[in-house]
Amino acid sequence: MSATAPRLDPEACGRADGSLMRAFDLLGKRWTGVVLGTLSGGPTGFRALARTVEGISDSMLSERLGELTDAGLVTRTVRDGPPLSVIYALTDAGRALLPSLAQISRWAEHYLPLVDTEPAGRREGHPAR
Repeated sequence: MSATAPRLDPEACGRADGSLMRAFDLLGKRWTGVVLGTLSGGPTGFRALARTVEGISDSMLSERLGELTDAGLVTRTVRDGPPLSVIYALTDAGRALLPSLAQISRWAEHYLPLVDTEPAGRREGHPAR
């Protein structure tokens, strides 16, 4: 007697696919995970974020923060000055995402090999020619 696989509900699969597509449309963008991870340490100003997220341009950081704010994962608070400052913080929805991001990170460490950028000859112990 053979076991049969459970029947997949096409409607449920479509909903799940749509949810994953929406999530990865946002979370799959470069720098998004790093920005969320940085904000996990607590509310942070724009300049501090720009210094902490090494390699990101101010315009890209501003774009990602805007997207995360629009998605309801980050709040943006303007504090009167002088000097005027803008503080970003995770919302409850943003904090709820952190365990999932940590799990994805652990999965990647275990299952996705690091990309080796050295030429093949050097990787195998041969000198470069």
